[in-house]
Amino acid sequence: MQTIFVQVKCELGQSYDVAAAAVEVERVSEVHSTSGSYDLMLTCYLEDDTDVGHFVTQQIQTLPGVRDTYTIIAFKAFS
Repeated sequence: MQTIFVQVKCELGQSYDVAAAAVEVERVSEVHSTSGSYDLMLTCYLEDDTDVGHFVTQQIQTLPGVRDTYTIIAFKAFS
């Protein structure tokens, strides 16, 4: 299982609509609103054989109201 975090910059006034759409995307576990350069932070859990770039460009960047994304790939979770 791969974990990625996708920061999403939304069109003005679209953050809540993008968040509502993002939580419906399969493999998106959590959607948080954030301050700073990006409006949302998505936590996604992908199967090991899933192409991260394809997932982000096809499933996240195509959501209405998404303006930009920044993807962080996690290597190891500590507990």
